[in-house]
Amino acid sequence: METVSPEPVSASWAAVFSLALGVFGLLTAEYLPASLLTPMAAELGVSEAVAGQAVTVTAVAAMLSGLLTASLTRRIDRRLVLLGFTVLLIVSSLLVAVAANTLMLLLMRVLLGVALGGFWSMAAAVAMRLVPAALVPRAVSIIFSGIAVATIVAVPLGSYLGELAGWRSTFLAAAGLGVLTLVFQLFTLPRMPPRATARLGTLWEVLRRPGFGLGIAGMLLVHIGHYALFTYIRPALENVVKVDVDELTLLLFVFGLANFAGTLAAGWLLTKSLRLTLALTPALMGVAALAVALVPAGKIGYVILVLLWGLAFGGVSVAWSNWATRMVPDQAESAGGLVVVGVQSAIAAGAAAGGALFGLGGVVTVFTVSGVVLLASALLIALRVAAPHHQSRT
Repeated sequence: METVSPEPVSASWAAVFSLALGVFGLLTAEYLPASLLTPMAAELGVSEAVAGQAVTVTAVAAMLSGLLTASLTRRIDRRLVLLGFTVLLIVSSLLVAVAANTLMLLLMRVLLGVALGGFWSMAAAVAMRLVPAALVPRAVSIIFSGIAVATIVAVPLGSYLGELAGWRSTFLAAAGLGVLTLVFQLFTLPRMPPRATARLGTLWEVLRRPGFGLGIAGMLLVHIGHYALFTYIRPALENVVKVDVDELTLLLFVFGLANFAGTLAAGWLLTKSLRLTLALTPALMGVAALAVALVPAGKIGYVILVLLWGLAFGGVSVAWSNWATRMVPDQAESAGGLVVVGVQSAIAAGAAAGGALFGLGGVVTVFTVSGVVLLASALLIALRVAAPHHQSRT
């Protein structure tokens, strides 16, 4: 294993923003089927359930790519690897736009998953090579703000473009965004020769580092708690908050804005205290969830609680990506891969758990149990999860 390399003297902010654009493009493409499922299924002659597998195969491919990218690309310049993932985004979107059948559509979504998981797993590690150590939290928060912006923009924009010009044209637009991203990255990303010696066994070695496995367990609990809630946000807003369809659309949009603000705020909070950021975000989400379920807060009170939840979750991806790179700075890409796998598996587990709880007792049960899980995860993180300080990379 090689020593961690010296940190850069100055910050390459243009390169950081090119990575944020890359994350935005990849997540936008991932989310598009959610708003285009009905016309896609109708034109391809399949059920919406079958067309919905376009989301599933992307998530599975992202998990595998997150695990394998560091080891399979260990001898390749990181700039070329990142540019390659952006090319996969373009190719996937173009071929989905002309897909003649469901099989071709799903295969191209697998390509997108490979790009998404690989890009995400490398993002925090690459940020360490673009800015000085003290600025890494801010850089990572900017990069991951691409997730929040995609959450806000992708579904309503996809739905609008789909109605205006058809679902295939929407994927062509995603390919166009990929081309813009590729050009931006070509001009801004510096050469980054590979430095670590990651192999498949490295993943197991990283997981066995003192405190790393426990931290991943805490991260899983936070994400499972959130995605059990988020899967049922619409029935919660309709049945508990009592919003109509127009109010629902507006509130989901504002939830996304709060999420974006939380992502940027976390970059600042991380410079003060990593442990505080890791523990505070699930604590706030847990309080919001329990209050929605158990406190008669009135419509304005419920809206404030939902916005608090969105604000808090905005900091989660940023905080855990920073935690992983600080815990194992010498194998930051492998650590990032494990974070991606944890998040993707937690999305599936959270949605499944939320479904079971919803069947047992409806929205109130989902929010009550998830709130307890989130508060328990906050306590575990505050008491047991290691939170190393910044270290200069010498």
